[in-house]
Amino acid sequence: MVRRVAVVGGGSSGLACVKTCLDEGLEPVCFESSDDIGGLWRFKESLEPERSSIYRSLVVNTSKEMMCFSDFPMPADYPNYMHHSQLLQYYRLYAEHFHLLRYINFQTTVRTLTQRPDFSVSGQWDVVTINKDGEEERHVFDAVLVCSGQYTRPSLPLSDLPGHETFSGRCFHSWEYKDADAYRGKKVVVVGIGNSGADIAVEISRSATKTFLSTRKGTWVMGRMSTNGLPLDMTVLTRFNLILSQLLPFSVVNWAAERHLRHRCDHQLYGLKPAHRLLQRKPLINDDLPGRILQGALIMRANLKGFLESGVIFEDDTVEEDIDAVIFCTGYKINFSFLPPSLYEETHGELTLYKRVFPPSLQHPTLAIMGLFQTKGPIMPVVEMQARWAVRVFSGLNRLPSPEKMLEVIESERKRNMESYTCPRQAALQVDYISYLDFMAKEVGVRPNLLLLSVTDPVLWLKLLFGPCTPYQYRLSGPGRWGGARHAVLTQWKRVVQPFKTRPAPEPEPGPSVLLSVCLLSIGASVLTALILSKDKLSPVLQRTARYCEEQLVSWTNQTL
Repeated sequence: MVRRVAVVGGGSSGLACVKTCLDEGLEPVCFESSDDIGGLWRFKESLEPERSSIYRSLVVNTSKEMMCFSDFPMPADYPNYMHHSQLLQYYRLYAEHFHLLRYINFQTTVRTLTQRPDFSVSGQWDVVTINKDGEEERHVFDAVLVCSGQYTRPSLPLSDLPGHETFSGRCFHSWEYKDADAYRGKKVVVVGIGNSGADIAVEISRSATKTFLSTRKGTWVMGRMSTNGLPLDMTVLTRFNLILSQLLPFSVVNWAAERHLRHRCDHQLYGLKPAHRLLQRKPLINDDLPGRILQGALIMRANLKGFLESGVIFEDDTVEEDIDAVIFCTGYKINFSFLPPSLYEETHGELTLYKRVFPPSLQHPTLAIMGLFQTKGPIMPVVEMQARWAVRVFSGLNRLPSPEKMLEVIESERKRNMESYTCPRQAALQVDYISYLDFMAKEVGVRPNLLLLSVTDPVLWLKLLFGPCTPYQYRLSGPGRWGGARHAVLTQWKRVVQPFKTRPAPEPEPGPSVLLSVCLLSIGASVLTALILSKDKLSPVLQRTARYCEEQLVSWTNQTL
């Protein structure tokens, strides 16, 4: 029987795992190698080997309502897209509220994790740790949750670039980057157009004489703001949009989305356009990149081909001389050095995981890897759901398929994803945001029942169907139910609006288009009223839904006028 669970890492994933264990009546023991919580989101002036590192100006790419823990909304006065220091403060509030710090052993590093000799019977693990005094300690745990992150070992491809040995400038990975102060008046090349590459290139372009952004394949660029300045992810990540994308032809959905982007920026004109379609891969989230290109402060270049003595050459044979620094934003190598080598693939040396959580090769599912995936959405709610599922599997409340079936699913999902990602490793990491959450939620027993809610709670049903897929909806019912979940869903847009309310602004006068909308909506309300009165022709469900729609339309009309 599983009781004691080791949690490796005290970042956001580790906090969620500790809290989930406590919710299920288990005994978590968390090992954190640093002296504080926060993991990736804890900014440090100095670099620390084998630990994540972020730059001073980093702002999150997902909005507060989408990325919060499912039973702990972020403070209403927080900005929708916050600085990393505010996100760290949120983690502190979360840890204090649920009394999680008492379960964390700081300055304690996990050295090895091995199956016990009787693993085939007990499923237990031997865990060896090193404390701050360098003393080795041995522990026995019934299960393990690995939350140590994937941004600790930079991938620097210098060996593939001839001439780097004699290059007079500086070459380094973005892991070392903190701010742009050192690049004032310099000429800088940034390699890689992921979120970090774009952020760093934009920031340096405000100080450097000239900044070049080198990309192999290009990317689609989206800003954090959507229609009316609302958070992008709250307008895009909805169940209704998911249904539409499944019903409509893929090419049509891509065409519509790309057409919308072209209103802001012609990606081909700006040298950004990739070969892939918009919805095939995760887009770049950046508010300023097109503007810096427009101003000439940032110049797009082809993929870096090699180095000259004082310059660089790109794959289209363009040469740039007198380069002072080249910053590689080229990702990280996944590294779990404490895990048993038997868990890794012999061919690619990668972790094979069922639904990106469980190694199928283990006799007992008492080891789960958290956060080792990529998705077009916030990471935190997904990791929290992974933890809720994993803990129930540990406890025997949920069961996994046979190893053969798990391997079949893994290979099937990899092949499907390789239609967009030709690299097998990248393909294996991809998950569809809402579909993946719903799969795990169904396993746990907390997936919202939209059909039932359409009858019992049409107000909430409309919010869940047409509104953003915020984490609260996975606390409405079932194990781990939170009494404040419904209220959190119904008030989520109020928390979006609050940080904007910093000065009184005059209300706009209703224009012709608004008045026309009011007239149309009023007609719609009248039709609904007539339908409601025809009780012999409408079922109680449709009557209730129609009455709610009428009330909402009338309310909106009154507010507008």
